[in-house]
Amino acid sequence: MNNAAFSQNRLLATLSEAEFERLSPHLELVCLAHGDVLYQCGGQLTHIYFPTTSIVSIQYELEDGGASEIASVGNEGLLGVSLFMGGATTPNRAVVHSAGYGYRLWASHLLEEFHRKGPLFDRLLRYTQGLMTQMSQTAVCNSHHSTTQRLCRWLLQTLDHSNTSELVVTQEALGTILGVRREGITEAARRLQALGLISCRRGRIRVLTRVGLEQQVCECYEVMRKESARLMAPQSAPAIPLRVWLPRSEAVSRRTGPGERRNPPAHDADDAASNDAQAIIIFTR
Repeated sequence: MNNAAFSQNRLLATLSEAEFERLSPHLELVCLAHGDVLYQCGGQLTHIYFPTTSIVSIQYELEDGGASEIASVGNEGLLGVSLFMGGATTPNRAVVHSAGYGYRLWASHLLEEFHRKGPLFDRLLRYTQGLMTQMSQTAVCNSHHSTTQRLCRWLLQTLDHSNTSELVVTQEALGTILGVRREGITEAARRLQALGLISCRRGRIRVLTRVGLEQQVCECYEVMRKESARLMAPQSAPAIPLRVWLPRSEAVSRRTGPGERRNPPAHDADDAASNDAQAIIIFTR
């Protein structure tokens, strides 16, 4: 198998020739179905996953059974950084929220390569720093920004982390990802549709303009994107140029002001929905 076969995952695509020769015989292509739990809280990390067309949600599970997403992993990275950061277990769980494929590798093989301290060593540490930025910024976003802004952030992140144009996710799962109830997801989608940014029909959501979403999203998305671009840019080449943001009307603020945080509008209340309809997200680039 040649290196082009692994190019759908951006970390695997950066393997040097020597690293590729050592790891490729042990990389197994696997199908990851929606809802698959790749690891549980406190469980042993026996495998590392490199998603290609799938997206995995890293969640913190509460004692009452509730859960909230703290980060997501797609074709830009890997699942299981706790392994080479000094721990064989993790306090979180990983659930596939967008079905697809990925490469699975026994943990021992990655640890052996990591301890060689070659090019992949530096790449993995940089990716881990980017993942930590995503986790911290997600916590800030969920505390300070509206459901509509969080939905915009999630849509843009999914575009960045996936090779596929279609995504299936239940409203309940999307509510868990964004930390709101299903009613809030429905209302946020209606707002974006009214602005002409997405179209919704029979449970299908199509992104009509990415630029429009970028004008509505909070600053958290740009913080994550910029840090990831800086950390994962090839070291022998200049960093990926930053996107030029278009000017916006003063009537729309990317940041939720203090007044809105203290007294959120009634239509942002996240009441329970009456059904668990599926939302199929179709992206156009």
